[in-house]
Amino acid sequence: MSYLHSHWRDLKAWEDEGLPFTTPSNEAVKMYDAAVSQMVGHYVDPVLESPQKALDLMLEADPDFVMGQVLSLNLALWGKNSPAIQEKVDKLMELACRTSITPREKLHVEAVKELSLGNPVKACLIWDDILTTYPTDMMAIKISQETFFFTGLQKEMRDSVARVLPRWKPSIPLYPYLFGMLAFGLEETNFYHEAEKQALRGLELAPTDCWATHARAHVLEMTGRQDEGIAFMSKTLNDWVKGDGMAGHNFWHWALYHIEKGEYDAAWDIYDSQLAQRCKTPGSTLDLTDASSFLYRMEVEGQNVGDRWVDLLPFWAPHVDDHNMIFNDAHMLMCTLGAKDEEMTLKLMKSLQEYVSEGSSHNCTLSREVGVTLCEALVLADKGDFPGAVELLKPIRYRLIAIGGSHAQRDVFNLLLIHAALQSSRNEHKLLARSLLAERKALKENAPMTDRLMARAKAQYLS
Repeated sequence: MSYLHSHWRDLKAWEDEGLPFTTPSNEAVKMYDAAVSQMVGHYVDPVLESPQKALDLMLEADPDFVMGQVLSLNLALWGKNSPAIQEKVDKLMELACRTSITPREKLHVEAVKELSLGNPVKACLIWDDILTTYPTDMMAIKISQETFFFTGLQKEMRDSVARVLPRWKPSIPLYPYLFGMLAFGLEETNFYHEAEKQALRGLELAPTDCWATHARAHVLEMTGRQDEGIAFMSKTLNDWVKGDGMAGHNFWHWALYHIEKGEYDAAWDIYDSQLAQRCKTPGSTLDLTDASSFLYRMEVEGQNVGDRWVDLLPFWAPHVDDHNMIFNDAHMLMCTLGAKDEEMTLKLMKSLQEYVSEGSSHNCTLSREVGVTLCEALVLADKGDFPGAVELLKPIRYRLIAIGGSHAQRDVFNLLLIHAALQSSRNEHKLLARSLLAERKALKENAPMTDRLMARAKAQYLS
């Protein structure tokens, strides 16, 4: 089936943009455009039905399309680097050596190689080099931004978009999505006013941009504007969400506003109708981490989660030995502990210990230095050893930014420390909890959850 009639860019259009491809196939580059566009816009094209279908058609049209293989592997390597994926990386290296490809394509191949070796930061440096000369290479922009996000490099994530934006023209496809990307980087580095301005500009140009929606959701959350956030999400998500992973994450933010306000029934409605349902679609650990952190927050708020941990656990089970991100491992552990599945908890912790003892990748080093300690603290807290959990968490709390995720996502670990300190039998830990809550209140004045916790800490002190 041919999609040559579609609006996707062909060889000449890409060459006119200064981004030539080494392939004779117009259809291959059109499907490349289709895949990148869906990846950037976080949507599913109604004709192609899925980004994966675009990738399949792309490589079907030209199996030796170097940039097509690069794109496919960039996406695959954020899962577990299996022997099958490594074989594809090796074949790409061979193809690049025997094919006369452009300097830009050679750099992309080198970035894939570094990513496959577990060196995402080195890969980002290569993507930066590409963007210095080819600032409209959207795949390099998007993949590097995602990688900066996953590795906790917030300033780099912000600046990587800020550097290229002035060199784009509004006529270039995907231009509107740059503003949502920039907005998120600004928000994560605490430039809330400018972040909201850029997010709103992005939404004006592309009203269904998940990333701009996501960036504004963060701003409203971090500045304590829960009512505004609920209204924004209600209108935006009900208007256009089709089922994309990032759209699901935006539902998670909507639920967090309700948790913050203590509106638990509304939060449960979002979890049951959206977050839990999206976990049933294979492939997205983002949905699984969202569901896990939601349930953990509800538990520490004193809410009965029922059988939801048990229902979630089977979707985590295939990922026990992945270890592609310690952020994911910690959330999986929340679920195994919440479900009271001792066998899977032991299996996960054993697998993690073996992983850190044998590997040398970026994530392996991070897991060894910070991640295992975080996971051990979760286990101790689950066993009721709150003093032990506090003593493990205190030294690493400022290092957790390196495990990736956003401020909002990592906040679950701040809550872990606060609740462990509140429940500790040691007086100095109760005093620590009060100090942490004062710190939390200073960062976000309108914070009903913090107020509830402060009232609890005060009651403990008075008693």
